[in-house]
Amino acid sequence: MTSTEAITDSEDSGPSGYAAARLRLLQQEARSGPPRRAALARLTDDWLTGLLTAAATRAGVRGAALVAVGGYGRGELSPRSDLDLLLLHDGSADAAAVAALADAVWYPVWDLGLALDHSVRTPGEARKTAGEDLKVQLGLLDARPVAGNLGLVASLRTAILADWRNQAPKRLPALHELCQERAERTGELQFLLEPDLKEARGGLRDATALRAVAASWVADAPREGLDQARRTLLDARDALHLTTGRATDRLALQEQDQVAGALGLLDADALLRQVYEAARTVSYATDVTWREVNRVLRARSVRPRLRAMLSGGLGAKPAPERAPLADGVVEADGEVVLARAARPDRDPVLTLRAAAAAAEAGLPLSRHLVRHLATTVRPLPVPWPPEAREELVTLLGAGEATVGVWEALEAEGIITRLLPDWERVHCRPQRNPVHTWTVDRHLVETAVRAASLTRRVHRPDLLLVAALLHDIGKGWPGDHSVAGEVIARDMATRIGFDQHDVGVIATLVRHHLLLVETATRRDLDDPATVRSVAEAVSSASTLELLHALTEADALATGPAAWSAWRASLVADLVKRVAAVLAGEAPEETEEEAPSAEHERLAVEALRTGEPVLTLHTRPEEPAGEGEVEPVGVELLIALPDRPGVLPAAAGVLALHRLTVRAADLRAVELPNEVGESADLLLLSWRVAAEYGSLPQAARLRADLVRALDGSLDIRARLAEREAAYPRRRGVKAPPPRVTVAAAGSRRATVIEVRAQDAPGLLHRIGNALESSAVRVRSAHVSTLGANAVDAFYVTGTDGEPLPELRAAEVAREVEKALG
Repeated sequence: MTSTEAITDSEDSGPSGYAAARLRLLQQEARSGPPRRAALARLTDDWLTGLLTAAATRAGVRGAALVAVGGYGRGELSPRSDLDLLLLHDGSADAAAVAALADAVWYPVWDLGLALDHSVRTPGEARKTAGEDLKVQLGLLDARPVAGNLGLVASLRTAILADWRNQAPKRLPALHELCQERAERTGELQFLLEPDLKEARGGLRDATALRAVAASWVADAPREGLDQARRTLLDARDALHLTTGRATDRLALQEQDQVAGALGLLDADALLRQVYEAARTVSYATDVTWREVNRVLRARSVRPRLRAMLSGGLGAKPAPERAPLADGVVEADGEVVLARAARPDRDPVLTLRAAAAAAEAGLPLSRHLVRHLATTVRPLPVPWPPEAREELVTLLGAGEATVGVWEALEAEGIITRLLPDWERVHCRPQRNPVHTWTVDRHLVETAVRAASLTRRVHRPDLLLVAALLHDIGKGWPGDHSVAGEVIARDMATRIGFDQHDVGVIATLVRHHLLLVETATRRDLDDPATVRSVAEAVSSASTLELLHALTEADALATGPAAWSAWRASLVADLVKRVAAVLAGEAPEETEEEAPSAEHERLAVEALRTGEPVLTLHTRPEEPAGEGEVEPVGVELLIALPDRPGVLPAAAGVLALHRLTVRAADLRAVELPNEVGESADLLLLSWRVAAEYGSLPQAARLRADLVRALDGSLDIRARLAEREAAYPRRRGVKAPPPRVTVAAAGSRRATVIEVRAQDAPGLLHRIGNALESSAVRVRSAHVSTLGANAVDAFYVTGTDGEPLPELRAAEVAREVEKALG
């Protein structure tokens, strides 16, 4: 006797007995996965059988059956799954009796609070509805009798399957289109931080679609790993249902650690890697299967015409079936396959040659080819021969076509055999909403982006390989750039580069964030900034490569990581560094003179004794690949020097929902009307509206005046706004971190703030710096997703950099104020 049978034997068949038995089953920790889902389905079957039997006797209905469809039909009941039921009847009973029978089954289900998807039909009605509604037909493919007239259900199943196979040429393309629309709407499960286990591409819906394709007898999905992948996704959904107590398929951030614990996994990252791996298996099987479906359907449509042509005596010859692509590789029927004379066991470069040929031709690798290569090709010698290295570079330089080929190689484990260190980044999640992809896919996407930039560099091979390896250190503890330098050096040596080229690749990996971080967070007018970058890259050729890698990396990260503004800052930095590397080292200079516009504002501020400001909208500039993007709006402010200017100005901008991209503050002296010098502050801000239109300059000025005289309580206003918009549930942000940048500048001390971005953050930082009695020379603001990294160049009241101990004290005070 099974545990389910023991439960049902000891309880009555009413709702309370079923509910108690169901609860006990779900609480049995030792019973999970497929056994629990099957046991829950059997328990539910037994209960519904009792309901239908009793109700059919009362209603006098004989020719009826209760049918489980969809997930319930497959016996895949998760704790909070819907019950998909069809009450099938032969039409002999009157409508009132059938309605009474249906109510007697549906209402007890509703009374228990279980979600129910129900219908009442005759076999003819069921077939007609299935013929009109693809989703109904898909559900009926998994029809399973629960109780009643089993012959009625068997006949319907036979008819539905026959209809499905007969209608395959029309139904399968419609199903493919449905899957594609869903993928566009919900995204790819294997790359989402909060994936929908059911609807996203590579999820349970796609796994079910593969079953439907197999039932059509047109094509069958690759079986290797598919059942385990489906089980992984179902197990994760079970744990999610039990953890949340809700019928949800979205694996939200705040629940991932609990779900991981319920599955016996170390943490949320281990959970996501497991889920991503399963999704990749399903996605790859989906791609292969639909490609085969299209091939078969295309062949079926061509054969009748071909036979007609041949029978008509036209003497037409069919097109060549196999076209050469590379040594040992040919195209056949839209796929890349092995040539008949190929010898995989004697040709260790064949795998990379086939991959490069496929990517260059924009064709998929045949699944049979990839599997055959995975099992028969001998390992490459280490270091690789020149041909292997050249084929890898060709593969990486093919652009978008690289992705599908790379994924096919990964699906059979070929990539990790070629590059063993790849295993650590395989399916590794990136817990940063700025990143679109997992680490491994991001690396491939960066190579794809770099492929479009190869005409800008003298060594495209080094650019492409550095792009592939730049984040390889994310699989190791510590700073990923530092760890990545060591790994990249080993991998580049393995690939067969000489010592000089290995050094260049290692340098690119070590400093792949240097340009964008320096350009957006440091004062480019400070000679120390430019010199430090020049010392790191050491040569003009490496700088050229690093510039291209920086752009490719940012473009492959996500839309928030690159813009015309960032591109212009990086280009400016590269120009300055190139001059230094050419021997034009900048000398220490005095402060740059104010612009004519700033000088005009300064004179007006001196005359009135009040703040004066102006807004200048920048014209749109190219953002790359034909796009344009506004660089932002320049806000110039001049006012008499006084304490509290930075927090007041930042607070006013926050109140008007303006995002600060960069800020520069400068103190100048101008003679007043009586010939004495007067101190003025000149502020230059680069801002952008969070949404909506820009505020009027007059309103900004009025609020700035009020903030400075104390009549506008910025802190209270920002607090009111924050209280009015409840925080979104999610993972708790890490605490802010404030540090002193080592050797950041000779003219000032650089205080770097890393914190969760929020309205008024710059205002709070400004208040903290004001309280620490330091002067802010300039501020450089950078925001990526939810993270802000701001650098402040500060001096003491004497205008000199802060002593080491005093700088550390200021950093602690700012961090405490933000905590």
